[in-house]
Amino acid sequence: MAAYPVVMTRPLRLEFPGALYHVTSRGDRKAAIFYDDTDRLMWLQTLGEVCARFDFAIHAFCQMNNHYHLLVETMEGKLASGMRQLNGVYSQYFNRRHALAGHVFQGRYKAILVDKESYLLELARYIVLNPVRAGLVRDPGEWRWSSYLLTSLTASPPDWLEIGWLLAKFGQQAHAAQEAYREFVLAGIGAKTPLANTYRQLILGSKQFIQQLQAPALPLADSGISKLHRSAVHLPLPAYQAKFPDRDLAIAEAYRSNAYTLTAIARHFNVSLATAGRAVKKYGH
Repeated sequence: MAAYPVVMTRPLRLEFPGALYHVTSRGDRKAAIFYDDTDRLMWLQTLGEVCARFDFAIHAFCQMNNHYHLLVETMEGKLASGMRQLNGVYSQYFNRRHALAGHVFQGRYKAILVDKESYLLELARYIVLNPVRAGLVRDPGEWRWSSYLLTSLTASPPDWLEIGWLLAKFGQQAHAAQEAYREFVLAGIGAKTPLANTYRQLILGSKQFIQQLQAPALPLADSGISKLHRSAVHLPLPAYQAKFPDRDLAIAEAYRSNAYTLTAIARHFNVSLATAGRAVKKYGH
């Protein structure tokens, strides 16, 4: 089997007010990022400070041993800035407390843009069931370090944890809504992950949600962004065919988007690579 070079590219971040993301960040070389309860509490305190500064609302979270999950809504669209502070401040604390040096987290965090109406409930359930899937506990209520107990019990959650939207999906009466939420979570044990439906490793949402994001006005000038991620927010190749009756112009415009390789375009239009190249040259791209 032929070996292919590994190209490290920086994932595209789509940021706008009100965007919802599923965020994960893992320990460097799969190492633990929490050694004890003190570490976990410090991370939660740092998360609260980040939420206050950057106007984040957390709908669900779970601390595992070597990674964490967040379902975060960015009211001002500042995901990158907030995540930089969360992981940066916690890394400094962790290394200082444990007399370590170097990276705490494995590269950059991973963020998937989520269609709130279609997937918030499923992802909130998926996140709090992580300890069950990992075999750490048999019931999500046995794990202290997630949003499950804070959402399902009557005790007041921290200001940064937004449980109102989620519970409102189960009813207007608080106690009944929490009971329905508990049943909903338990019914998800053993269910398939909703993340399997992620589009281009970047977007989780309905077809309409994805189409709304496929707008040419989105900023995509960063050369560190992979073509896979660019194609997630540009028009799909059939749309270029429909928009430009002239085949050569359609090929040139698709190539100009910088979302697709010339090879992928040629394959889609059922032409040779040389023919695709001439079309691009014809229209001055």
